[in-house]
Amino acid sequence: MATNLRTPSFASSSSTSTDTDDEGVRGTCEDASMCKRFAVSIGYWHDPYIQHFVRLSKERKAPEINRGYFARVHGVDQLIKAFLRKTECQCQILNLGAGMDTTFWRLKDEDLLPSKYFEVDFPMIVTRKLHSIKVKPFLSQPIIELHADDTLQIDGHFLDSKRYAIVGADLRDLPELEEKLKKCNINPQLPTLLITECVLVYMTPEQSANLLKWAANNFETAMFINYEQVNMDDRFGQIMIENLRRRQCDLAGVETCKSLESQKERLLSNGWETASAVDMMEVYSKLPQAEVSRIESLEFLDEMELLEQLMQHYCLCWATKGGNELGLKEIVY
Repeated sequence: MATNLRTPSFASSSSTSTDTDDEGVRGTCEDASMCKRFAVSIGYWHDPYIQHFVRLSKERKAPEINRGYFARVHGVDQLIKAFLRKTECQCQILNLGAGMDTTFWRLKDEDLLPSKYFEVDFPMIVTRKLHSIKVKPFLSQPIIELHADDTLQIDGHFLDSKRYAIVGADLRDLPELEEKLKKCNINPQLPTLLITECVLVYMTPEQSANLLKWAANNFETAMFINYEQVNMDDRFGQIMIENLRRRQCDLAGVETCKSLESQKERLLSNGWETASAVDMMEVYSKLPQAEVSRIESLEFLDEMELLEQLMQHYCLCWATKGGNELGLKEIVY
């Protein structure tokens, strides 16, 4: 039934989907969200939305973790905004494995929304995110405001509106993914930015290659941003792998994370025309000095060497396909 736009109304339908995805990988969503929530709570960056998706951890996060997340959020945001500037926001964004990400709401606040913003994640994670959106007007009202009609259709694993869509799907099942995105009116002809953050590493190399090929083949003009581990062959990398395995979380795609070169090669060999990669220490070193001074004053860091080690084992990669007239190949960090 139609209702006034000022009062968010969600018409629900039942879902019979079952969720059999790996619990350890799903758990990384909770970990990342709690780390972001903690960093925001002590002033690393402004995000009034994350608190509505995840509780504040009672356990204080280490300063190097907080700075690492700051560099991650800043680096990904910079590349997103570079793409939005090149396309003048006449584009779509597809965030794969989005978890509790709040980019849609933050872009709306900055008047930088693309034509449509899509999110995909495991059905169980999507169900939880949709519940938060349904019960919290602070999250639902921005979606309602942008919607042409006064009622949104939503079920346990799906929400579609004029400017924002979220679907529950397994990224390893590409026919299912494509079908659900088509249902949300994704446009293969529109310049498209795809984002994965610590997602491909949990897929086998074959599965991540298939996803990258699918993206390159399905969108005429596109950019792909990937944030994940790198330099994983050394002792520090091995310790990271062992720690995750103890939590029943296997890095199935870690062999692609040997170096910046292996990261770029995966993109180039799966349909992308250009590829760039930098480790997060380089991202951190390029932060505006005022920002560095501000975040370093928030809390004392005992061992800079530990921060450097951590940052050297994560990277930011981006690739482009088409878009010569837009200057996508000119995007650098």
